[in-house]
Amino acid sequence: MATNYNGITLYYNSQTSLGKKILAYTKTSEKKIRSVDISKTKVTGTQWASIAYNLNIKLEEIVNREHPDFQAEYSETTNLSQDDWIKILQANPATVKCPILINKNSFNLVKTPSEVTKILEGESEDFDARNP
Repeated sequence: MATNYNGITLYYNSQTSLGKKILAYTKTSEKKIRSVDISKTKVTGTQWASIAYNLNIKLEEIVNREHPDFQAEYSETTNLSQDDWIKILQANPATVKCPILINKNSFNLVKTPSEVTKILEGESEDFDARNP
């Protein structure tokens, strides 16, 4: 994945209600948006690392630790390396907390559909995902 993003890309999971809603919201935009369904398209470890870096968060912060797939394999106190987190994201894309929308060089965790419009219209300021 290149480090210079010129277009708009949505990483979402079509298996989740939020993923479906966010995708629908992006389709109402007149902007050309590349959609990547992480339930069908494997995202590389390098891509996950780049996304986390540009969100200014750790890889583990992309993972929903309350998701049943995560809890079936790991406990809250399990100590995992960066490589382990990448393997979790690749093997269990359903554990991704929420869709990720990249608008040029602005990376955003999208927790509600209404955030899509703000991000696409440039109203969303770049922010530290740990303190939205």
